[in-house]
Amino acid sequence: MVRISLDKEKIRILLLEGIHQTAVDVFENAGYRNIDYVTTALPENELIQRAKGAHFIGIRSRSQLTPAVLKACPKLMAIGCFCIGTNQIDLDATQEMGICVFNAPYSNTRSVAELVVSEASLLLRKIPEKNAACHQGEWLKSSTGSFELRGKTLGIVGYGAIGSQVSVLAESWGMNVIFHDTVTKLPLGNAAQVSSLSQLLSQSHIVSLHVPETLQTQNLISKKQLQEMRPGSILLNASRGTVVDIDALAESIENGHLGGAAIDVFPAEPKGDLDEFVSPLRGLPNVILTPHVGGSTEEAQANIGMEVAEKLVRYSDNGTTTSSVNFPEVALPQHSRLHRLLHVHQNVPGVLASINKVFSEFGINVSGQYLRTNENLGYVVLDIESNYNDEAIKTLKQIPGTIRCRVLF
Repeated sequence: MVRISLDKEKIRILLLEGIHQTAVDVFENAGYRNIDYVTTALPENELIQRAKGAHFIGIRSRSQLTPAVLKACPKLMAIGCFCIGTNQIDLDATQEMGICVFNAPYSNTRSVAELVVSEASLLLRKIPEKNAACHQGEWLKSSTGSFELRGKTLGIVGYGAIGSQVSVLAESWGMNVIFHDTVTKLPLGNAAQVSSLSQLLSQSHIVSLHVPETLQTQNLISKKQLQEMRPGSILLNASRGTVVDIDALAESIENGHLGGAAIDVFPAEPKGDLDEFVSPLRGLPNVILTPHVGGSTEEAQANIGMEVAEKLVRYSDNGTTTSSVNFPEVALPQHSRLHRLLHVHQNVPGVLASINKVFSEFGINVSGQYLRTNENLGYVVLDIESNYNDEAIKTLKQIPGTIRCRVLF
């Protein structure tokens, strides 16, 4: 039996926030047993204590991996975000430390898309306020102000993995779909791209947001944009909490300009289930508020658990970084009867030449070499014959610009 990676009994994996059992199954089936499983997020001081000595950490959206946390984890090789976003991690710090980061950009797209289209239907029928009235003993049986989705125009802001799937579902319900994106996209079905956000807002009965959290998208929908929306229209946000000015949205609903909203993400969210959720949208009729559950279905979480855990296992076992969010992407074959060396370094000239010089000086035969770079990092993977020695590895680690160097056996 040829050993791969480090001794798996010594590799410590920390999983936070109740990550799905499928992730644990993937690790255990791959031979990893040293798993510390936590059902909640942890405050920074507790997280630092818990994460010391971890080689891999898995989180969802609540855990914050700050530079202080990362610096307390000198053995940390990779982080798995069992969700779409990675803004809860200081990615600059991970690059400086040579820590590879993976996420699951597609596994929960169907869950989010289904929630969005379902909420659009409920809001057009004014179901939230009628539901609340029934619970109070009232009987609001009237068709006034209630509409079908069929024939209405849905405006999608951000036509990526989720936005495009919302588009397909909406068309199957008989809706007309337009979308706006920062780049030209090939439409699915009969959807049509419009040239500006203002054009989309003025034409849509329903607007659904599916954009990342960036400086450009912060308060993308504020008072001006809300005023551009059609009277009585509906706003849906299942993307990022900073995209919508919540105070301006509350004002727009209270003065009757908008007919409703469904918001799943917020600028500030409770750290745990016992903390109070505070928002000016609370108590407003025809407003659906959900606690960041767009991707929280059993199916989505099972898929995410499997996808991200498999990426971490591949990286640990053979160095593959495909779909990493911060590392150069290298897809590697399985290695057999060789040693595989992983060298992470600053993307500066001369590092590869220095690596090859070391192998030449120590008489080490290289049977395979893989190199990829991004703006900040270089990632070299070398399959070498078994006649290497520890002194060669020490020399490689001393090459200027080296961030991390390790050998897979």
